Amino acid sequence: MRANRALQTLAFAAAALAGITGCSSTPVATPPAPSPSSSAGTLPHSGAPKVEHPLPASALSGDPCQEALTSAQLKEILGTAPQGARDDSAVGPACNWHADAAVGVSYATQTHEGLSAVYKNTKPQSKVWRPLPAIQGFPAVGHAPDSSDTPNDFCQVSVGIRDDLSFDTSLFLSSGKVGKADPCELAAQVAGMVVTNLRARAGA
Repeated sequence: MRANRALQTLAFAAAALAGITGCSSTPVATPPAPSPSSSAGTLPHSGAPKVEHPLPASALSGDPCQEALTSAQLKEILGTAPQGARDDSAVGPACNWHADAAVGVSYATQTHEGLSAVYKNTKPQSKVWRPLPAIQGFPAVGHAPDSSDTPNDFCQVSVGIRDDLSFDTSLFLSSGKVGKADPCELAAQVAGMVVTNLRARAGA
């Protein structure tokens, strides 16, 4: 049941990023891929910070199940290294790993607006919205949707690697850590691992 709720929350978060949810807290079906808005030519917008030292777009060209996190990193996060399950959406490719806790990584390659899409579409639908310190120089924000039954056990961190590209790390705390650990802090640590791997892939 916990894994099902995690998947529902991740689906809602992806839908919010694509800008296709309303005010309902019920997760929606995966929509058609969004088209770039007219504001995409003037990035960043909607209050999103600029990415000062961008990575090449090729950094997000791989399979997140294979390249976002290593087995050693998964063991550090989850205590085990389960096989990842692809869970692509209109936003881009994504992968989820489930144990007692759950973690997901998605590459937002289809919005073409990077963090600007997060600030424009996700912020208005978020119960938690927390700008974070830059992760290895890349701007980041933590958030949780209104659909989250218990926002103290879930957080999604969005990181801009270019003005037009971003990725998300989503984390559900294990039952033993709910109320004892900050999910946004841990999701930010996961995001740092992903940044390390993306920089290595890009040769940066």
